Amino acid sequence: MSNIKTQLEWESNARQKYDEMIRKLPLFHRDIAKQVVDKKAVINAQERKASMVEEEDVVRAFLTEVPLAFYSLMIRLFDEVGFDYKQYENE
Repeated sequence: MSNIKTQLEWESNARQKYDEMIRKLPLFHRDIAKQVVDKKAVINAQERKASMVEEEDVVRAFLTEVPLAFYSLMIRLFDEVGFDYKQYENE
């Protein structure tokens, strides 16, 4: 059985930016984005051995889980909500 918890506490600023970004997504993309990014952000934090989800975990989750067809929208929303994504963009 896996030791991966499905929930971790989120750093408040990362959660606030994430929630704002989800609200700005087109309605029909919100639920699926929320499901996959929530899960991947927690996995990213756990891989770092962190006790909470931080901004880098959220950004990396969006970059790896959102289809390339929506890349330009995602980058625009990163800028709008204030996510610092550039250092993770080419990983």
